[in-house]
Amino acid sequence: MSHAHEPSDCPGRRDDADALRSTIEALIADGALFVANHSGGKDSQAQLIALLRQVPREQVIVVHAALDDVEWPGALEHAAEQAQAAGIPFVVARAPKTFFEMVEHRARTRPDAPCWPSASIRQCTSDLKRGPIEREVRRYAKAHGFTVIVNCVGLRAEESPGRARQEVFRRNARGSVAGRTWYDWLPIHALSERDVFAMIAEAGQRPHPAYASGNRRLSCVFCIMGSTHDLRNGARQHPELYERYVRLERHTGYTMHQSRRSLEEIVGNVSSSDVPASPSAGEVPVLISAPPRSEVVVACAVSGSAHSAT
Repeated sequence: MSHAHEPSDCPGRRDDADALRSTIEALIADGALFVANHSGGKDSQAQLIALLRQVPREQVIVVHAALDDVEWPGALEHAAEQAQAAGIPFVVARAPKTFFEMVEHRARTRPDAPCWPSASIRQCTSDLKRGPIEREVRRYAKAHGFTVIVNCVGLRAEESPGRARQEVFRRNARGSVAGRTWYDWLPIHALSERDVFAMIAEAGQRPHPAYASGNRRLSCVFCIMGSTHDLRNGARQHPELYERYVRLERHTGYTMHQSRRSLEEIVGNVSSSDVPASPSAGEVPVLISAPPRSEVVVACAVSGSAHSAT
């Protein structure tokens, strides 16, 4: 369907906005597939808005790594709604194991080593998100004749020094094989948190309701790098899930948070009555009017099957 476009100089390295813009335009003209990774969070939402301002809809898909009971309720649905409203395919990737199964397996097989993911060993990202997503993207690209892939992630420089140092655009050597060229792109890397919320509002959309309760991040309810406020908020709103994490910390003897403090230490005494009221259904507007027909592709890494709904 298309031929790989090789930039003469990687604009992400020299921070040349004009060169990057030219590269993206060339990839669009070349028929590349742009993959919008979507966690259901604000950055993913803003990224998709930005992408659809530049890239034709027929060259965009949204992919979500389903984390089931450990991710914020409604995250998958929020991502799916934005994709459906824009009339673009929505792909769900699932790993063959859950977060808790991953931790429990490591605890059984390596009882002498920390079993939870860490900032340096992000198994939750590699095993439960990146791996399944890449598998489903390869499957989709092959089925639809795309030979050039631009994998888009909503990371921002403002979030951390590590993310600030990441290349905005690069060729992914591991994903590029004979007959397929893979690039990684961070479309909103330069945006601030204020910019992100402004972009969502200007598009007539609302972010996931968890932000109305004061959350700064949204993916897993209890993230290994979550702020005290976000963890306390998660415990208030999801006490049963919180107790499951606490029991597993006690059972394994290791703490899940990068601070090396237990969840009980971080969260303290919380009550569901402390939770700020979330917006009612009537207060949260529908994202965008959906077109009469939109394709929703649901792919499951466990079963290896995919189906479409219109």
